[in-house]
Amino acid sequence: MAAPSHESPANPYAAAGVDTAAGDLAVELMKAAVRRTHGPEVQGGVGGFAGLFDARALRDYTHPLLATSTDGVGTKVAIAQAIDKHDTVGQDLVGMVVDDIIVVGAKPLFMTDYIACGKVVPERIAAIVAGIAEGCAQTGTALIGGETAEHPGLLGPADYDIAGAATGVVEAGRVLGADRVRAGDVVLALASSGLHSNGYSLVRHIVAGRGIRYGDVAPDLGEHGTTWGEALLEPTRLYTSPLLRMIDRLGDRTHSLSHVTGGGIAANLARVLPRGTWVDLDRSTWSPPPVFRVLAEAGDLSLEDTEGTWNLGIGFLAVVDPAAAGAAMAELAADGIAAWQVGEVHAGTPGDEGYEQGAKGVDGGAVRLVGAYGGHSPAVAGTDGAK
Repeated sequence: MAAPSHESPANPYAAAGVDTAAGDLAVELMKAAVRRTHGPEVQGGVGGFAGLFDARALRDYTHPLLATSTDGVGTKVAIAQAIDKHDTVGQDLVGMVVDDIIVVGAKPLFMTDYIACGKVVPERIAAIVAGIAEGCAQTGTALIGGETAEHPGLLGPADYDIAGAATGVVEAGRVLGADRVRAGDVVLALASSGLHSNGYSLVRHIVAGRGIRYGDVAPDLGEHGTTWGEALLEPTRLYTSPLLRMIDRLGDRTHSLSHVTGGGIAANLARVLPRGTWVDLDRSTWSPPPVFRVLAEAGDLSLEDTEGTWNLGIGFLAVVDPAAAGAAMAELAADGIAAWQVGEVHAGTPGDEGYEQGAKGVDGGAVRLVGAYGGHSPAVAGTDGAK
């Protein structure tokens, strides 16, 4: 009988399910897309342990404040995995992270990303990062670093999750926020591109409950032949660059901004209003796009039932001086973003019920939605069609 072998495998890490060679290939595939986001402030290129950004870029500021944000895309990635389409969730990540920085009026400087996966598939990782790089390019953000971690046994071979963090800068005297808001200010709504990246647990629950497959054709959600998966992966609209241009034109007449993410429209606006103010947002000023109506009907919900979950067609809110509202809307329209007046700020304590009072630990203003939505709901798409 032969003696047992005590030789170690050539690559015990690979035997455990981690392929470092695949990780190296993924980095090579993403390098070109990442480099396109780099300006002269980025030092050291791609692949270092840390990204370097030349802080001399801040010398033009009198009193620079750094702004930072971190977030992920949530369960929207499950749909990307289901239909094997990974080139848009990176833009969603930039929207969730960088567009939080513009809320305080900050210009983004740089971003880093983190991808955890069950198995590194180089082309998949490169597609995700290419989407992040494209979003960074659109927002003027340098993608200066990141990490891809392979977690076999914790995540399935096709599973992954993504997250990121970004840093920006704003002049101390130009920080936007609730302290600038005054009674009489106008609240402008900025149109969303769809669901963006919030409320997908509800979306997936509705889709599963109706027996819909992501490969099924969704006739009410896009052009002929568009599937449910493709429609639900519509990437998040990026607002940073248009809003920076709007702020530059309006100067100190832009008072506060709100990114409509988790919690819905009312709760997110309440966070950027001072205590002792209130706003009624008029539902009749817009018609939620078909994706919201179709999903609500498929889930036997009213649109009002979903107001704390989905953005319902409003991706951002801007509180501005009433004399500047027209100029703000014109500036946004020039950037392809529809905007309209949805409410007005009032001083005092509202007498009625139904208001969101602050949110996320912020002791802010009071906001509710009033009236009825415009438009009509289409019939719920069936489950027949191409698979």
